[in-house]
Amino acid sequence: MYDAVIIGAGVSGCAIARELSMYEGKFCVLEREEDVCCGTSKANSGIVHAGHDAVHGTLKAKLNIRGNERMEQLAQELDIPFVRNGSLVVCTDERDRAKLEQLYENGQKNKVPGLTILSGEEVRKLEPNITEAAVAALYAPTGGIICPFELNIAMAENACANGVDFRFQAEVTEIRRSAGGYEVVAGGCTYETKAVINAAGVYADVFHNMVCSDKIHITPRRGEYMLMDKQASTHVRRTIFTVPGTYGKGVLVTPTVHGNLIAGPTALDIEDKEATKTTLDGLAEVRNKSGLAVRDVPLGQVITSFSGLRAHERGGDFIIRESAERFFDCAGIESPGLTSCPAIGEMVAEMTADRLALHKKEDYITRRRGILKPDTLSDEERNDLMQRDPAYGNIVCRCEMITEGEILDAVRRPLGARTMDGVKRRTRAGMGRCQGGFCAPKVMEILARELGVGLLDITKSGGKSTMLTGRDKERL
Repeated sequence: MYDAVIIGAGVSGCAIARELSMYEGKFCVLEREEDVCCGTSKANSGIVHAGHDAVHGTLKAKLNIRGNERMEQLAQELDIPFVRNGSLVVCTDERDRAKLEQLYENGQKNKVPGLTILSGEEVRKLEPNITEAAVAALYAPTGGIICPFELNIAMAENACANGVDFRFQAEVTEIRRSAGGYEVVAGGCTYETKAVINAAGVYADVFHNMVCSDKIHITPRRGEYMLMDKQASTHVRRTIFTVPGTYGKGVLVTPTVHGNLIAGPTALDIEDKEATKTTLDGLAEVRNKSGLAVRDVPLGQVITSFSGLRAHERGGDFIIRESAERFFDCAGIESPGLTSCPAIGEMVAEMTADRLALHKKEDYITRRRGILKPDTLSDEERNDLMQRDPAYGNIVCRCEMITEGEILDAVRRPLGARTMDGVKRRTRAGMGRCQGGFCAPKVMEILARELGVGLLDITKSGGKSTMLTGRDKERL
């Protein structure tokens, strides 16, 4: 019998798992995919929002501010990169200046520190590639950037180190009330639990509606992106937004913590919860709108494009509550969900612990060690490392300079990689200019060797996504 079962291993579910692992109890995360960070959490902007957008008085506003405040310390504890690079909301039309001032006033109510409205000339001094059409901008120095993969994986690993069970390829198909709480049927197994925490992203409405009489509806909102090579990284130093519209913050241009430049997202409401394809129209929109605030965006250096789905609930706010007896919703978590996840985890864990009368542990492990990156070492330290472990002298991914030692660490650590995408998200092998064109065969060999399987069994992302379909000579 578990004290709590969490449905979903995205940033919200793993943040909740990490915070719950601070308490004495037995907890489990159920994830239908082969790894953490396989849904909404893997395809977003990587932005830590300052908090001036969310409407004052909403849960979004409260948790955005709290999440932003916690992010720096959390990144240090989890050994992941975080940069407080600041953000600018650029106004290119005098008629929109009132909207900019409303954002400023809303930010003041939300107590966002350091907000300033700058003139067009002041903005261009900060960011020379801001368009000449810019008449003003809202500057938020507390805005930041983070890697969503690393944050998600790090929280999961830390939760695992503190005793949380993770069950992958465990798609929840039924939730039944029982004498002790609930029976959750997933992946052919039944999990008995006192409480259920629903953090299932675009599927959160499905599980809510299995249990609760009041129904909710989650609309997948697709956003498409373009990712540019590291040579484009200095085009802007801060995150650049335009004045927001009906569907959110619009197409942004921002550096990433790993030195790339990203543009997006679009915003299109759809009904298909699996429609993560990119489209000609969507990418054309990114091309056109990315240039509204930033001139000469180097779109000729795009190395890949992708899309993700945001979980939009028609009420427009996060739904975080005990919606039925010991059934806790964490639904409608769209932007600023990534920013808010530390605060979401904190809030849901406290609600659950209070309801179940759980007590804090004395031996909670606060810190997690990240994958060792040889390029952060001095020459002397790196030489010493290669003497002790020659795998760190074998470069596998030349675009990102990822070594065999890093890939081995990614596979062997708790909740280690089991797929090509799992390796990519943990090490960045395959994320560079060639997008795995050269390193994929070697990564496959390492995975096959470490997992004790054949090359034909290696998948891109689990399930039927095998990298190879057969052997050439067998087809002759």
